[in-house]
Amino acid sequence: MSRPIRVLVAKPGLDGHDRGAKVVAAALRDAGMEVIYTGLHQTPEMIATAAVQEDVDVVGLSILSGAHMTLFPRVRKLLVEAGRPDILVTGGGIIPADDADELHRQGIGKLFGPGTPLSDLVDYINGWAAEHLDR
Repeated sequence: MSRPIRVLVAKPGLDGHDRGAKVVAAALRDAGMEVIYTGLHQTPEMIATAAVQEDVDVVGLSILSGAHMTLFPRVRKLLVEAGRPDILVTGGGIIPADDADELHRQGIGKLFGPGTPLSDLVDYINGWAAEHLDR
């Protein structure tokens, strides 16, 4: 019996714009995934702890503050330290292509900019899950 993909959507840092995160969370839920939204102003430690406690497959971060080069790697590092390097860390925001390439080299999944069709994100997570999860 297969199980739904479990996704934690988080909004780290001081950025208070969470409309996009809520739209993404609803789209993933509508696509059949189990979605947990942490709300605003989460620290990387809070996000990693919640991801481990909720036993998620994917962490999706929404970052518009420009702190993506700090926050994505910090969440990834904390998940590895918690013994969960298998969790996909992906997300979106205003992220220059060169930064996205560097984050990908550091183990971060595909990143999505504003205006990306929601189906692209759903397809990406479903494709990743098909390759990495035994559901």
